[in-house]
Amino acid sequence: MRCFPTQSRLQLLFLIALPLAVLLGAGCKRDAAGDSAGTPAAKPVPNVRTIDEHSYAEPGVVTTTDLALDLKLDFDSKTIAGTATYTLDWKDKSATQLVLDTRDLTIEKVEGETAAGQWTPLQYALAESDKVLGSGLIIQTPARNAHVRIAYKTSPAASGLQWLEPSMTEGKQQPFMFSQSQQIHARSWVPLQDTPAVRFTYTAHVTAPANAMVLMSADNDPAAARDGDYTFKMPQKIPSYLLAIAAGDLVFEPISKRSGVWAEPAMAKKAAAEFADTEKMIETAEKLYGSYRWGRYDILVLPPSFPYGGMENPRLTFATPTVIVGDQSLVSLVAHELAHSWSGNLVTFSSAKDAWLNEGVTSYVENRLVEALYGKERADMESVIARNELKEEFKTVDPKLQALAVKPGVLKDPDENSSATVYAKGAWFLQFLEQRFGRENFDAFLRGYFDHFAFQSIDTAQFAAYAKANLLDTYPGKVTQAEFDAWLYQPGIPADAPQTLSPRFGVVDSARLAWRGSAQLPPPVITSPWTTQEWLHFLDGMPETLRIDQLAQLDAAYKFTGTPNGEIAQRWYPLAVRSGYMQANSGQAREAIAEFLQRVGRRKLIMPTYEALVQTEPGLAFAKEVFAKAKPGYHPITTGTVQKTIDEAKPKPAPAAAAQPALQPVPDDAADIQASPQQASPQQAPPAG
Repeated sequence: MRCFPTQSRLQLLFLIALPLAVLLGAGCKRDAAGDSAGTPAAKPVPNVRTIDEHSYAEPGVVTTTDLALDLKLDFDSKTIAGTATYTLDWKDKSATQLVLDTRDLTIEKVEGETAAGQWTPLQYALAESDKVLGSGLIIQTPARNAHVRIAYKTSPAASGLQWLEPSMTEGKQQPFMFSQSQQIHARSWVPLQDTPAVRFTYTAHVTAPANAMVLMSADNDPAAARDGDYTFKMPQKIPSYLLAIAAGDLVFEPISKRSGVWAEPAMAKKAAAEFADTEKMIETAEKLYGSYRWGRYDILVLPPSFPYGGMENPRLTFATPTVIVGDQSLVSLVAHELAHSWSGNLVTFSSAKDAWLNEGVTSYVENRLVEALYGKERADMESVIARNELKEEFKTVDPKLQALAVKPGVLKDPDENSSATVYAKGAWFLQFLEQRFGRENFDAFLRGYFDHFAFQSIDTAQFAAYAKANLLDTYPGKVTQAEFDAWLYQPGIPADAPQTLSPRFGVVDSARLAWRGSAQLPPPVITSPWTTQEWLHFLDGMPETLRIDQLAQLDAAYKFTGTPNGEIAQRWYPLAVRSGYMQANSGQAREAIAEFLQRVGRRKLIMPTYEALVQTEPGLAFAKEVFAKAKPGYHPITTGTVQKTIDEAKPKPAPAAAAQPALQPVPDDAADIQASPQQASPQQAPPAG
């Protein structure tokens, strides 16, 4: 169990570091009202104080209620410099210090405002740096100043920022910068109480080169002039991980009166067309869970180095361009990020060990939106895919990380949560509750939950207490406390978990099984209606390896190698690597894999291929070669994950050439299928994710 600095340890570190700090120059609720119409009165539950083991902050002593930023973006030095001013609420009237989280920041000056309105220097020191947590910034505040101001500068290698050269952008003309604050990377570009347990409003004044449009997770004006001088306001209280900034050659394309797309000029109209159903999604979510409380909902399409599919920054979802494919097949990603406007942004987990409260609830809401807009059949297929991925991940994941409520000390790095647990198991748990209590009752419960905890940060214990009062006790005999607790606190999936079946996946399974037995690919009349989800299920059901002639047959028919579909690539390339196909098809697969890994920085899509490559000595050498070329375009979060995979690799020698199956001629039926234009469907219908 990691030993995290306590108040006394930080005080000791301050006393040790203070002389050096002096020598270096240290001298010197009002929230949006909820729409509770139609929601039954909630039964009160006790307020539980939580402690975030991934933060040095002490919210029981003092909390930030407002943050005012005045920043300058410097693309040449790849840094942000300026000031952060904090409005503080002192809980402990005897406290004498303020502790903030930082990582690789240069602190230039710290001041406190006196009762007379004068700014005077405050003594401060940075504690010893921890690889995961960064450094605690200890500020001596004997007067418990209502306002404290810090002048600081970021590092070019800040873990929460990425600076892209023009060549790494869509337009190739201007540089680009964006942030990724989740989980605890906000501390790398702003010194603050970097814990979701603390929520604050914020304002910002940002200057940048005149040709750079700056946006933040705040009130972006679609009609704002691009002049290098911008102001922002976020009137609702948010946690630090939702603090976001981006700057580059960005233009706006409207979708509805309250929604639109920001993107580079070449991408804007395509993205707006892709996300044309966004307003329908907002309206559907409002009918289910109450009014949208954040004003606008816009989407910023980032360069492909963005490490995630999307990030739910309030008012401005960050999205990967890998979802822009021309057929709206990835709209479930928008449904997921929009759903966070209720589960995550409105009601927030208080620490990373309760991440399922954000992602699991959101994945459930996402699936409900997909069902309402695109039908139960599609929603069921997406559930099956997610649960199959969960079953695979649970084969190797530490059982301690399979519980929805992770025990303190288990999660060493908050970026290393089990995604299967927090997303798929969390959503499965809510589907279990929905099935037992009935959809009508459960919808009313969930809407009441969002209203009851609106603009608050909570933990699993608070959710459990609210559910006991407003579900288990209100509808007795539906779910026992033991059943409820098994989902939250035990590893794996309970035996009585509801199962979701997909008849269309049954057809896919039959087609795959018939091909493996007869080498006859299914005819176009079977595969031409397949959606993205069916093609993914087709590949997901393959064994760990195939013969090279089998891979060649599939590739000739469906052109998986070189696919523009990142989700298909995520499945096809690892299979090709494990099976030796990368070395056996005249270098085409090798080149396509290299291009894919260098072009895309989304961790979910590229890590399965890296993980397959490092299993053999030649593959590890190839992974290192590709990574060296791709690294300048990767986000620091992606870089860290890939580097760790390479560093911890234990490769085996490559199998002898004689052990590789000989390449067989492609059967005539595959050649015929290849000639059919309908057979290109997997390339044109990339999956949701």
